[in-house]
Amino acid sequence: MVFSSLLFIFRFLPAFLAVYRLTPARFRNQVLFAGSLVFYAWGEPVYLMLMLFSAFFDYGNGLMLEYAKKHRKTGLAGVVLTGSILVNLSLLAIFKYSGVLPLPVGISFYTFQTMSYTIDVYRGEVPAQRNLWAFGAYVSMFPQLIAGPVVKYRDVEAELAARTMDVRGGYEGIGRFCTGLGKKVLLANQIGLLWEAVQKIPPEQMSMLTAWLGSGAFALQLYFDFSGYSDMAIGLARMLGFHLKENFDYPYTSGSITEFWRRWHISLGQWFREYVYIPLGGNRKGFLVQMRNLLIVWALTGIWHGRGWNFLIWGLYFGVLLILEKCVLLRWLARVPRLCGHIYTMAAVTAGMTIFAVEDPGGGLRQAWMLFAGAPVFCNMQSIWLLSNYGILFFLCLLGALGAGKRLGKYPAVWAAAGILSVAYIVDASYNPFLYFRF
Repeated sequence: MVFSSLLFIFRFLPAFLAVYRLTPARFRNQVLFAGSLVFYAWGEPVYLMLMLFSAFFDYGNGLMLEYAKKHRKTGLAGVVLTGSILVNLSLLAIFKYSGVLPLPVGISFYTFQTMSYTIDVYRGEVPAQRNLWAFGAYVSMFPQLIAGPVVKYRDVEAELAARTMDVRGGYEGIGRFCTGLGKKVLLANQIGLLWEAVQKIPPEQMSMLTAWLGSGAFALQLYFDFSGYSDMAIGLARMLGFHLKENFDYPYTSGSITEFWRRWHISLGQWFREYVYIPLGGNRKGFLVQMRNLLIVWALTGIWHGRGWNFLIWGLYFGVLLILEKCVLLRWLARVPRLCGHIYTMAAVTAGMTIFAVEDPGGGLRQAWMLFAGAPVFCNMQSIWLLSNYGILFFLCLLGALGAGKRLGKYPAVWAAAGILSVAYIVDASYNPFLYFRF
């Protein structure tokens, strides 16, 4: 079940909210847990037990870690934490990278969430959750279960115990959900058709302008698809009394790659920083160790997205760019107009997203090279045809990604229009993917 479906919008969500709202506050975690299991099982019942295993396994690990810490059994705590990490990563590797089993939706997100919980309990940053219903609700919470954002337990610990559902929260949640739905259905789906059209053109017939239109379309589709999902997740959580952190902050306005990755998929970047980069030593052990740590983090970030070589190359590509910025480029960018940094960032990001999009590493690198020098001509009749059919949409998406419509999202009339138009599109649509469901 996806958020941008009539089944979810007109059946599951109203029914769930009615039951949730009428339930006494002390039983709402049970309702949230049960409703989330129904939501997940609707599409992937065969993998429901896998998610439940992850939840119950780390619920027990949390209790054992607290016991070990309380009684100063350091060895036991280390064994429990190591076992938790190994089991979680093994399950992720088997289902995501073996190539034998289908990929369970959401496994990358809920695995990282349960791992962060056990690590935080081990560090003494949070107490173990003793209420099984509350922990189950945290792991399976349907607004962010399928594609994030990655929610750390400590960020919702207080609201799992007590949260407020009021008119303002419902109002804000509905508005945020409709905004995200509009991003996904009216922008991501539409600009994705341009990327699909460009993919069908043989490389020898592709002009440089066509390559830019295609790669730019994918970069915009991915942004509106994933940020739209995050908006919907944040809005749904707000309706339920939770305040999830932002996951995107207009990354395409950035003036460097460093700034871009502080604004894109914020929750994943923070997870890798807190649980990989800093434990490896971060920037505390000298320049060479810092560079090593950056490459490790970005190799893992690439691998996290999938088993294809294109994801690893994509991760290392951005890791090398970040190292170059720390060595030289950031000092240069500080001395030139921000527009220069913005143009460089968008060119580098578009090339990177092309590598990410094309499963064949050779094909992705070849198409990325066409953006700069590899195409036989700058423009041809295909480019003109694509511009005439998609040019206005491309321009509007670009303006939206650059924050031109930021203020519009505050008006209820805009929310209503986005919701109504999105539903009208969904009724007659055949193209309605969520790109991040694959990761």
